[in-house]
Amino acid sequence: MFKKSFVTVIAATTLALTACGGGSDAGGGSDDGITMGFAQVGAESGWRTANTKSIQDSAKAAGVDLKFSDAQQKQENQIKAIRSYIQQQVDVIAFSPVVESGWDTVLKEAKDADIPVILTDRSVDSADTSLYKTFLGSDFVEEGKKAGDWLVEDSASTDGPINIVELQGTTGAAPAIDRKEGFEAAIAADPDLTIVESQTGDFTRSGGKQVMEAFLKNTPDIDVVYAHNDDMGLGAIEAIEAAGKVPGKDIKIITVDAVKDGMTALSEGKINYIVECNPLLGEQLMDLAAKVVAGEEVPARVVTEESAFTPEQAKEVLASREY
Repeated sequence: MFKKSFVTVIAATTLALTACGGGSDAGGGSDDGITMGFAQVGAESGWRTANTKSIQDSAKAAGVDLKFSDAQQKQENQIKAIRSYIQQQVDVIAFSPVVESGWDTVLKEAKDADIPVILTDRSVDSADTSLYKTFLGSDFVEEGKKAGDWLVEDSASTDGPINIVELQGTTGAAPAIDRKEGFEAAIAADPDLTIVESQTGDFTRSGGKQVMEAFLKNTPDIDVVYAHNDDMGLGAIEAIEAAGKVPGKDIKIITVDAVKDGMTALSEGKINYIVECNPLLGEQLMDLAAKVVAGEEVPARVVTEESAFTPEQAKEVLASREY
């Protein structure tokens, strides 16, 4: 079904690594190993930067010829990149979908071309699961639940209502949808916990700051910020400090990711709790790619192992963080 086998990947010693948004190498790449087309969401956060580096480094180590594109958070750019990979007859396509919906047509094109697809980090909502081989990534609902469970426990000794503002990720993106769902399910256990404002900050630090500034103007009594990623939480910290309040004390902050900047803020007490979302998926991705190209069966869902951190725990592990 496919032109190349994993055996030749091990034998390959020199393969080109193409890392950019505009590479246009003709054909399927080297005859000595796997050629992968990878369509990345963008570079919107520290998490995404670490994710990209992991994929590029792991491809090089595995002898995989990587065709890499940056969609700049636009679905149309990802679809264009995937179609380019189909035309180049790559051996496998992997991508992290900008949003959940709208992928069936291009994924069917890949399937008709006998090119397997691996989803990384984010899922799609297609009813036809035969359009992709596997999904590698985090359990975003569980991440949201961990954040909510911590808040329920932390607030157990507090009397009266607790007002929460939520900085959502990109509208329509799987982590934004799922992290919201998990968090809301968890805090439903405590009727005093209420989300009073919720708006997208698009997973960016600037977006988090801008939305938090509006929250502070519109909602005078904010007790907790729940940010769907560290970068938006860090932006919220800037807005809170500019408003003369103390982040982590006057307003508690919960985020998701555990990138180094976020962990630093956590260790300083500016963030109160971080749920980890591991971006280092490259090695697992290359392993899955080798298996699907070789025609081997792989699990339909591969979940990454992750933790969560308090300020004290962040101090202990910060120096050893890889991202």
